[in-house]
Amino acid sequence: MPIPRPDLQGDRVIAHVDMDCFYVQVEQRKQPKLRGLPTAVVQYNDWKGGALIAVSYEARKFGVKRSMRGAEAEMVCPNIQLVQVPVARGKADLNAYRSAGSEVVSILSTKGRCERASIDEVYLDLTDAAESMLSETPPEALEDIDEEALKSHVLGLIGDEDREKNVQRWFIRSDAIHQDKLLACGAIIVAHLRGEVLKETEFTCSAGIAHNKMLAKLASGMHKPAQQTIVPSSAVKDLLASLPVKKMKQLGGKLGSSLQNDLGVNTVGDLLKFSEEKLQERYGFNTGTWLWNIARGISGDEVKGRVLPKSHGCGKTFPGPRALKTTAAVESWLNQLCEELSERIQLDMDQNKRVAHTLTLHARAFKTSDVEPHKKFPSKSCPLRYGINKIQEDAKKLFDTGLREFLGSHSNAWRVTSLSISAGKILDTPRTSSISRLFQGKSLSSAISDASNDDIQDDAPSSSIGCKENIVLESDKDEVFAHGKSVKEDDAPSKDRKIDVLCTQSRKQKDKGNGSILKFFSGINTSAKHASNAPSSGSESHKGQDQRDHQEECLVDDHSRLGTISNQQRDDSWNFNAEDIDPSVIDELPPEIQREVRGWICSSKRAKTTKRGSSIFHYFSTDDNA
Repeated sequence: MPIPRPDLQGDRVIAHVDMDCFYVQVEQRKQPKLRGLPTAVVQYNDWKGGALIAVSYEARKFGVKRSMRGAEAEMVCPNIQLVQVPVARGKADLNAYRSAGSEVVSILSTKGRCERASIDEVYLDLTDAAESMLSETPPEALEDIDEEALKSHVLGLIGDEDREKNVQRWFIRSDAIHQDKLLACGAIIVAHLRGEVLKETEFTCSAGIAHNKMLAKLASGMHKPAQQTIVPSSAVKDLLASLPVKKMKQLGGKLGSSLQNDLGVNTVGDLLKFSEEKLQERYGFNTGTWLWNIARGISGDEVKGRVLPKSHGCGKTFPGPRALKTTAAVESWLNQLCEELSERIQLDMDQNKRVAHTLTLHARAFKTSDVEPHKKFPSKSCPLRYGINKIQEDAKKLFDTGLREFLGSHSNAWRVTSLSISAGKILDTPRTSSISRLFQGKSLSSAISDASNDDIQDDAPSSSIGCKENIVLESDKDEVFAHGKSVKEDDAPSKDRKIDVLCTQSRKQKDKGNGSILKFFSGINTSAKHASNAPSSGSESHKGQDQRDHQEECLVDDHSRLGTISNQQRDDSWNFNAEDIDPSVIDELPPEIQREVRGWICSSKRAKTTKRGSSIFHYFSTDDNA
C-alpha cells in the first residue's frame, strides 16, 4: 500500500541515475568487438534461442524487443549478436553484473548520499553539494559550463532550434529562483559524475534531476542513452498532465487499473479532478492522500544512504513440463540455491562486516486437482544460521512447513513452478569483542564451560558464524578473540564448535534485563559466596587487617578450579586508566551498568578513594554482606 510522505522542508536536489542497457554494456566491455553491433543478452536456456533480458540500442532500431526470444530476434535482425548469461549451478549467474554495478556506485557516492535501488540504478541526494557549489561558484559566475551539462534536456524550456544555447541561458540566469539555481548546480554535478563513470568503467548512463525521487525517476528514462533531463518545479504540472497513469511507480497493477476502470483516470493529471476526501473515501486514507500528492508532484521519500543491497536472494523457475513433482527434486534445487546464498552472505560479511539474520523461502505451486485452485504457497521465514549445511537444512524445513499448509488436509499431487530463498535483515556486525577489553583474565575455555549445559550446535562449516543476538568472528590471524584473550587455532581444536556454543548461549538470554555480561559473572557470584565462608589465612603479612580482607573472592580459572586471590591481586586485575576506555564500549552495557562504569571514570579523575561495595563485582554479588 502506498504511504504518503509530506514533502521535506527545504529545496532538495535528487538525481536518479540509470545505466543504459547495462547487461549489454558489461558484455561489450568483456568483448570490445561487440561495440556498435546489434547485441542482446539471453538467458541460459536454449529453448527458441533463450529469453532476451537486455537489448542494445543498435538492435532496437531493427525492432528487437526484450519480450522476444533469441530465435525471433534473429528473424527480425539477422546480424544480431546473442550473448548468453553466465551459468552456475544450473541457473543464471549475475555476479559479474553485480560487481560492475558496484564499480559505478563507488563513483556516484562521492558527491552525496547514495541509495542503490537495483543492479543498474541509483538515487543520489545532491542537496548539500549543490548548496555548496551555489554559494562558492554559482553557474552564472562560471566562465565555462561542462559541455555534457549543456546537453541537458530542461523540461518546459521553449525553443528547440538552438537548444544548447537556450540551455546555457537557463543555467546562467541571474534572476532564476533559488530552486532552479540548485537544479542547475545539481545538473553540472551529475554531468561530471557521468563523465567519471564513463572514464573509469567504460559504461554510459542516463539521469534525471529533480526536487524529489519520484520526478527524478520519471525524468531519467525520458532521454536515453547517455543523456540527462532536468525537471524544474514550473514544468511538473505539464509533465504529469500527459503521463499515462500506468507509467507511474506503484500504479502499474491493480490500483492503476482501478483508477482507469472505476474513475476514468488515464493520465496522472486526471487525478487533479478529484478532491483528497474523494480519493480517501474510495481508496482509504493513506492511498487517497498519496494519490492526491503525486498528482501535484509531491513526494517526501528520502534517499536512504545505502550503497549495499538490503537483502540477498536467488531463485529458479520451472515452467511447464519442468515443474518439480517430488520433494527430492525440490531438495536438490534448494541445496544449489542455498550454496549460492551462503557464498554471497559470507562474502558480504567478509567485505562489508554485515550479517544477515532472516532466511525466507518463497515458492509458486499448484495442485493437480481443482481443490482450492487459487490458494498460494505460503512464504516462510526463520532465523538464519550461517553455514551451507545449516541453511540447506533450514530451507528444507521451511519448504516442508509451507507444503503442509498449502496442501491442508488434502493429499493431492502438486507441482512447484518457482523456488527462491533470500537472506534479509542485514545489519552491521556489532562490536562484540570491544567489551572484552574491560574484563581481563577470563579465557575462552572458561567462557565455554559456563555454557556447557546449553544445547550445542553441530559443526559450523562457515569460518564466521552469525547469531541472532550476537556475533563471534575469527580474526585475520586465525585466532578467536574472547573476553580479552586470543586463543590460537592449535589451542582450540574444536573452534567452530565452541563458537556455536557461544552463539547458542547468546540466543538463550531472552530477558532484556539480563545481558550477556550477567552470564559472564555467573561463576563469580557463586565463588564469592564460598569465599565469604572460608577461614581466614594465617599468613603474617595479613595480620592486623580487617576480617573482610581475609574473605577473598574466588575466580574461575581456565579449568574451572576455585582459588583465592589477595585484595592487591584483585585490585591489580581491575585497574584501569579512564583515558584508555573507549566510550563506545560503555554504550554496549546495560543502562544500570553504564551509570556505574561512568561513575568509575568520574571517580578516577578525582581522588582514587573507591567506596567499598561500589565495584562492578559487588553489583552482581548475591551476598548481602558484600
